[in-house]
Amino acid sequence: MGRLHSSLPAPSDLMLGVDMRGSGLFLRAILDRVYFGCGVIAALFLISILSLVVIQMLARWTGEVFPGAPDYAGYCMAAASFFAFAHALNRGAHIRVSMLLNVVGPRTRRGLETWCFAIATGLGWYFVYYATKATYWSWKFKDVSQGQDATPLWIPQTSMVIGGVVFAIALTDHLIHVLYSGEHRIESDVVEQSHGE
Repeated sequence: MGRLHSSLPAPSDLMLGVDMRGSGLFLRAILDRVYFGCGVIAALFLISILSLVVIQMLARWTGEVFPGAPDYAGYCMAAASFFAFAHALNRGAHIRVSMLLNVVGPRTRRGLETWCFAIATGLGWYFVYYATKATYWSWKFKDVSQGQDATPLWIPQTSMVIGGVVFAIALTDHLIHVLYSGEHRIESDVVEQSHGE
């Protein structure tokens, strides 16, 4: 009886395990919502591009001028791209050439996945660091666009930084998942994946 009792985990250890699992699920839910939210924001920027194109067409038909419309469309395109990165990664929309991964064993696959995600994560945070610096200096020196809009450059650059940070977090998330479970969390569509292979 004493030996059986000593082999059971203490109630505090059980509570800690439950708390850790609960915290992990809570963090997972938050991250998934952030990724999805960024995807929604990217879609709104795409709608903004469409709206700008339509407004510019109407302005031409009525003889009016909409100065800076191409520049605003460019800012929206950049914002849509960067906000969509993390959501697209999780949905398997990024091109991943996995011919090698499909023919190696599970151990080698795990090593290659870890190597790929480690490099991608490092590059992601490297980009975030320099994009943040560039945005800061644009704000400090009051840089403006060279186009007719004369928009302060830190405004469109901020969307690049936010999207880059979320993308770097998503890459880090996948790297940690591969390290602990051996599998990434990227959803794959067999039809879409076949195009990349």
